[in-house]
Amino acid sequence: MQWIFLILAGVFEVAWACAMKFSDGFSKLVPTLITVAGYILSAVFLSLALKKLPLGTAYSLWTGFGIVGSSILGIFLFHEKLSIPQFFCIALIVAGIAGLKLLSEK
Repeated sequence: MQWIFLILAGVFEVAWACAMKFSDGFSKLVPTLITVAGYILSAVFLSLALKKLPLGTAYSLWTGFGIVGSSILGIFLFHEKLSIPQFFCIALIVAGIAGLKLLSEK
């Protein structure tokens, strides 16, 4: 169950980051409210995951989900460009997330 909590924390991490971009500096009410709710839910689910997962693993995965998810959504929602070096670095983050997940189960 802790992995589900961690995935949900990552989803809400990406959601609040994207909503913050849509909020235009907190000048738009609905995206601002989504940002606040997403941030709170992300922290709540991370705290639930931390009941059973090691801090280093959980926090690394949570931030990794946020980096990868927001990078992908930035490309599709905001037409941001991704250079070859940036893509390579994100691929390294994905490999690190996979490695932490696999190694934490042993």
